[in-house]
Amino acid sequence: MFATGLIVFRETLEAALFVGIIAAATRGIERRSLWMAGGVLVGFAGALLMAAGMQQVSAWADGIGQDLLNVGIISVALLMLAWHCIWVSTHGREMAKEARQVGLSAAHGSSSLWALSVAVALSVLREGAETVLFIAGFMSGSTEQGATMLLGAVMGLFSGALVGVLIYLGLAKVKTQHLFSVTNALILVLAGSLASQLAKTLNQAGLVERWSEPLWNASNILSNDSSLGVFLHALMGYDASPSVLQLLFYAGAVSLIWIGTLQAQKRQSQR
Repeated sequence: MFATGLIVFRETLEAALFVGIIAAATRGIERRSLWMAGGVLVGFAGALLMAAGMQQVSAWADGIGQDLLNVGIISVALLMLAWHCIWVSTHGREMAKEARQVGLSAAHGSSSLWALSVAVALSVLREGAETVLFIAGFMSGSTEQGATMLLGAVMGLFSGALVGVLIYLGLAKVKTQHLFSVTNALILVLAGSLASQLAKTLNQAGLVERWSEPLWNASNILSNDSSLGVFLHALMGYDASPSVLQLLFYAGAVSLIWIGTLQAQKRQSQR
């Protein structure tokens, strides 16, 4: 039960933190709840379909079909986050002012909501599919009763979702005029995390083999499986033994989005 609960907690936490930060970033925008709920539902449905067909998917491309699919999912989610960061950098002040007036922010906010809804759907899809597959694997190879494992899964799901809600409630206390700066910074970190995961997935698939050696190993200080390690991995992509490729992807993604944001702000100020 504990093993099942821990796996579900870790996967749920990653998706819940993602959704919580996105929900806070779109606070005050009309119909954002529908966009977010739609993204979650589409992601959940996709996760079930993906898990059901994972055996066939894994057989694609000489056995690396699952890795290739993950590369595609992570890449699109990363592009959606990059789009949001750059878009909000030029519209954040307008949205902050108009969020105080019910309904006026919808016209501006909807341009970014679609991108974040896609990112949410892909996050739930990826983490949800992994959760279903992990549970199925444990149930087939464990002597525990199904009811006990189901209880552990429910507890893990509830715990992960609760942390996501707490993150959202914490961000909800930030004043509106500062909210977009705070959430944009968090989303930038999430983008770096996705880039690091993309590098790791590319390496696992054998598509990129250079710079795969770990630069250091901090497991004796803060392991990936510790409570804080799990939280930091979900929030910012923490890895106790990151490879050179992961750090390059992380720094590259953050730098490119940051430069794109500065350029967008510069063009906006010249208008």
